[in-house]
Amino acid sequence: MRIGIVPGLNFADGGIYQYSVTVLQALDKAHCAASLDQFIIFANDLQNANLRGLTRQDWILKPLLPPVLTRRSLKLVERVVGPRPRAAALRLIRRRPDKRRGPQQDPDHLHFNHEIHQWFRTNGIELMLYPTSTALSFEAGIPYVMAVHDLQHRLQPEFPEVSADGEWESREYLFRNGIRHATIVLAESQTGKEDILNFYGGYGVTEDRIKILPLLPASILPAAISGSEKQGIRRKYELPERYLFYPAQFWPHKNHARIIEALGLLRARDALRIPVAFCGSHEGAIREEVFKHVNAIASRMDLSDDIYYLGYVPDRDIASLYAGAVALVMPTFFGPSNIPILEAWKLNCPVLTSNIRGVCEQAGEAAVLVDPRSVEAIAEGIKRLWLDEGLRQALIDRGRQRLDEFTPEDFRLRLMQILAEAKVRATRN
Repeated sequence: MRIGIVPGLNFADGGIYQYSVTVLQALDKAHCAASLDQFIIFANDLQNANLRGLTRQDWILKPLLPPVLTRRSLKLVERVVGPRPRAAALRLIRRRPDKRRGPQQDPDHLHFNHEIHQWFRTNGIELMLYPTSTALSFEAGIPYVMAVHDLQHRLQPEFPEVSADGEWESREYLFRNGIRHATIVLAESQTGKEDILNFYGGYGVTEDRIKILPLLPASILPAAISGSEKQGIRRKYELPERYLFYPAQFWPHKNHARIIEALGLLRARDALRIPVAFCGSHEGAIREEVFKHVNAIASRMDLSDDIYYLGYVPDRDIASLYAGAVALVMPTFFGPSNIPILEAWKLNCPVLTSNIRGVCEQAGEAAVLVDPRSVEAIAEGIKRLWLDEGLRQALIDRGRQRLDEFTPEDFRLRLMQILAEAKVRATRN
């Protein structure tokens, strides 16, 4: 069977990007199990390093948009922005299909994409695999497997990043239709599967069509970091000997502000001065507002010298920052599972995270769990990790044990089993 894949290869997409790379690498190693299938990758950037690193000789790479449609888009942009339209055209082409509709869009009114459907059919595609949720799945009209990473617009619509300026309606159009029309839906966890059934069971999705394919730590991260690399990373970013680490974009749900308030409480109450290193984007109106708010809190609490904003950090540096940190501090409001927890375990970094549904199940006893709404609870969790070497080592050991419960080989085998079932279902319909 000819199976098409549309991976999310934009590094800025964080966990979605890493999940896509994990799927590609699993298929890249599936020589025997996939010998009767032909995989065609559709991508905007065919020169992406993750595509160049694939080793199988039978991969086929195609542009996501058919050449005629690409030329049409270029001409459209040229009329608007002048004779040098390439950068603007690429921005137009790369828009997620589900982002183009306004807040009044009826989520039950589908927009069939004739050009993409014909492009996939021209390439002989019989089944599509989408490691990231996209309206392209059902708009293209080809049987598909699609991953659903979270349904936070339903669970926590109070956060503007999943609800403001038409975002809720856009997500609802995407997930309602993406789930009910899917051949198979991928969930990251049992909690994720329960959420899918809870919110969209009434739209026809059944339990047997939802398969659990857990997250893995990013494969691009090395398995170990030397002492000299840890020293080098501290010099590069001018970090102190001991620090906390949090790699996260400055969305409200990432909860940076309460981390700062917890550090301020520890300094005032316990005379503990604890530095923290943040990396991640603060571009865009919502993230910029959060970034300014976090800075204002740090300034008001006289903590500015203890907060390190690292901005964009290369993969190798991310690994060294984990390995050199006293702990990952991640009191996020979103789940049901999160890749930084897995990355920290892989790099022997103790974890503090949230005692919320989904994340609790992911972390088990391999993390200090705190109420993300409580500054006091976050402060107490940080204090325990900062002062107790025995606790940190115990969490490192438990984290490694958790990673051993689901390995890259397990991921590959489960993915191939899911695709085998999807092929049967696709040919049956």
